[in-house]
Amino acid sequence: QLQLVESGGGLVQPGGSLRLSCTASAIFFRYYEIGWFRQAPGKEREGISCINSSGGNTNYADSVKGRFTISRDNAKRTAYLQMNSLKPEDTAVYYCAAKRAGLCTEVPGPSDFGSWGQGTQVTVPS
Repeated sequence: QLQLVESGGGLVQPGGSLRLSCTASAIFFRYYEIGWFRQAPGKEREGISCINSSGGNTNYADSVKGRFTISRDNAKRTAYLQMNSLKPEDTAVYYCAAKRAGLCTEVPGPSDFGSWGQGTQVTVPS
């Protein structure tokens, strides 16, 4: 399985921006769909965005559409989640995950992904 490490989380004021990174351990990264998920305290983990292996197909949950942008650089084995116009309800632990040969045809579901990072905390105070 792919080893993934997230970074870039932190404390940001409402309306601010953060860019999360998800770096993989192996060159096989280029064959995997990458999904971004988040989990707030007391809530289930939810899928918020995905990108297919080539970067040509993306999907977003309604809650982040127009504010978040997913991208990837296969040469750097890294996927990104640019988060703009952050709101207090975006506060959560953010995870990236990988799915072999996934096509990103819909907003990702956690059960479909087998390789997970450790998560990075994003806090937007109210």
